[in-house]
Amino acid sequence: MRDFTWGIAATGGIARVVGAAIVAEPGMRVAAVGSRNLVRAQALAAELGAASAYGSYEQLCADPAVDAVYVATPHAQHLPVAAAAIAAGKAVLCEKPLAATLDDAEKMVRMAREAGVFLMEAMWMRFNPLIRLLAADPRFGEIRSVQASFGFAAAYDPAHRLWAPELGGGALLDLGIYPFGLAQLLLGMPSDLRVTGSLAPTGVDAEAAGVLLYPGGRHALVATSLLGNYPNQASVVGRQMRADIPAPFWAPQRIILTGPSMDPEEHVLDPADNGYAGELREVRAATAEGRTESSIMPLDESLAMMGLLADARGQIA
Repeated sequence: MRDFTWGIAATGGIARVVGAAIVAEPGMRVAAVGSRNLVRAQALAAELGAASAYGSYEQLCADPAVDAVYVATPHAQHLPVAAAAIAAGKAVLCEKPLAATLDDAEKMVRMAREAGVFLMEAMWMRFNPLIRLLAADPRFGEIRSVQASFGFAAAYDPAHRLWAPELGGGALLDLGIYPFGLAQLLLGMPSDLRVTGSLAPTGVDAEAAGVLLYPGGRHALVATSLLGNYPNQASVVGRQMRADIPAPFWAPQRIILTGPSMDPEEHVLDPADNGYAGELREVRAATAEGRTESSIMPLDESLAMMGLLADARGQIA
């Protein structure tokens, strides 16, 4: 069986990390790297053992040696790069968030569905084996509460992607998607959302704290920030069991389960099996099976999250 081949769009830090995960995965390889800067594309291609490097994303997507494209550009560039890949019939793994705006995300999903091409948001938290174990464990009973935070003090630079509105900056899209996403995974979409926060001088959200409300008093408390160093931990409380997820909760190395009628259980991640590997395997399996969407990270849930984050941002004055 031939290798499943990838094209990597962009050359930043996350492109290198996922590229290395591809190289480490049996039966996969990086066939090409694309960037608006050909020299950078050539450097990353050499690093990952890719045969081709391109100075445009369109050339990358047109390469017949590429089975799937991993989109690792800044958020605002996700739509045009994914659109080029979809038009070329390539499966697409698009870094989170799916796009910079809900409108862009809806366009991307519509394109993929109309073309019958696989598209998935690269929400690696959903593919972490410990998070999947936690989400599937019936011993929790009804989950009543989720608490999670993700924040760090980032140096203010209006040109940096975290602070620049034209690049899809802000705490919510880059960091907040994880605590909000954990609540979405375990509790679903809230019936109400109440958020407070503050804006940076550029107009992007610098911090946000929210309460997600669900029927019957169930709730999630989430927080994200570019202004301070948060615990970056999470807890999940059910009627019968609790999970404590140490930092970084979105990529845990271990979780601890406790309950009144059980001894504490510690579950530890196999270092070779992280969320990146799970994403890559899902794309390969889906294309082999002829699926155009993932049941682990469904497109409708990606769109719902984009809407939720937009609502949260709209509540910050």
